[in-house]
Amino acid sequence: MAEVETSREGAVLTVTLSRPDVLNALTAAVHKGLVAALKDARDDEVRAVVLTGAGRGFCVGQDLTEFQDAAGDIADRLRSTYHPTVRAIRALEKPVIAAVNGPAAGAGLSLACACDIRIAADSATFVPAFVNIGLVPDSGGSFFIARLLGPARAFEWMSSGRRLTAAEAHVWGLVSEVVEADALPSRAAERAAELAALPTRGIGMTKRLFDAAQTATLEEQLEREAQLQAAATQTHDFREGVTAFLEKRPPQFKGR
Repeated sequence: MAEVETSREGAVLTVTLSRPDVLNALTAAVHKGLVAALKDARDDEVRAVVLTGAGRGFCVGQDLTEFQDAAGDIADRLRSTYHPTVRAIRALEKPVIAAVNGPAAGAGLSLACACDIRIAADSATFVPAFVNIGLVPDSGGSFFIARLLGPARAFEWMSSGRRLTAAEAHVWGLVSEVVEADALPSRAAERAAELAALPTRGIGMTKRLFDAAQTATLEEQLEREAQLQAAATQTHDFREGVTAFLEKRPPQFKGR
């Protein structure tokens, strides 16, 4: 069985971490599979992605067995395995939904927070984990969690190692929605299908804008908006959206 499995339903690609016996702990092989799956997601026929875990866990971070057997240079390990995975999620100009079906801990939490949207099962939990073994956040955790929660709350939480329930994560704004565990796959698929029916190029460029906005000056961001708006007006979906509006009918976006 592959450690990362993919399936397509219409324009939605579901990527499943498939090491349920160890709560989908990450290894170099899992990262390789994730990067390959996200490369496949670049296909024009794919217009939204769902990332989830098999079994009762989303992802509990690094497989410490692999870490113990061949730790090597940790910085190099991050650069060669984790960083390409995170970059692949952010570089994909399509919406990526994390369907968090169980514990998301350590780098698994970072992985979920690198996605564009998080939907959680009511049984899901969110655990910083790093500080519990004397480590610091990695895999983009310090970057994404600070932006989702604000630096003060992010620091307090990541320094405490405290486990958050799905309900607490929803109140904090870490996840956008909590559903019953049995309903999570169908709800994530439904939400992904809704996004897949929208103008994919417009969503992708919006993703780029918000990624850049965190560090840009106002003038830089105004110019970036102008450039991407000019690109957006050249898309089929823009023309379809205007035509549908004038004809008073629902638009039929094609993602191009």
